[in-house]
Amino acid sequence: MATTRHLFSTPFVADMLQSAEGLNLLREAIEAEKARDAAGVDISNIGGWHSNTQMLEWGGEPARALAHKAMTLADEQTVDNKSPQDSRFTWHPEMWANVSGKGSANQYHFHPGSFWSAVAYIDDGYEGDPDPDLGGELQLQDPRMPMIRMGAPDLRLKLPDGQPMHSEVSMRPKTGMIVMFPSWLQHAVRPFHGSGTRISIAINLVAVLKSPA
Repeated sequence: MATTRHLFSTPFVADMLQSAEGLNLLREAIEAEKARDAAGVDISNIGGWHSNTQMLEWGGEPARALAHKAMTLADEQTVDNKSPQDSRFTWHPEMWANVSGKGSANQYHFHPGSFWSAVAYIDDGYEGDPDPDLGGELQLQDPRMPMIRMGAPDLRLKLPDGQPMHSEVSMRPKTGMIVMFPSWLQHAVRPFHGSGTRISIAINLVAVLKSPA
């Protein structure tokens, strides 16, 4: 009888930030930077406001604490194959903020040059409304797609429970949530239609060798 193994899974890490005061301080720093630089930059965002990538500088101690949280998650999920007990690597973080109103979205993209990428949700913008039509979900795309579907787009691989494997996975953000995934994983944000304002922070972690002791 044939046996089936499912190989090469993609890690997706989710946790909750515990400090309400920390979330408020991050919000205040982002609002102050948005007031200082109302134009921001345009990268993957469609509408909304995207800050420069220097949030570790203008975000102060709350931003550094958030970066430390992401680096801790990365340490827990990564092993140095040549030095598993004492990794030779540390992380160089890069951080920016996104502020999204109605209709804002992010097109599919990935983060070349980084190892891990994280998103922290300072305010999901839903204001407690569970309506799924509000959109704003984080979309994650199977990195093998659409290559294996080009010849037969209606075929799907079968999951262990017999259900068809999806090429996209959606996650509805929640205030205080932080998620992390490999930087090569393509991701996007569906158009947001909440009544509030979505505020999130993105973090890239670049692997760098530790300085010699």
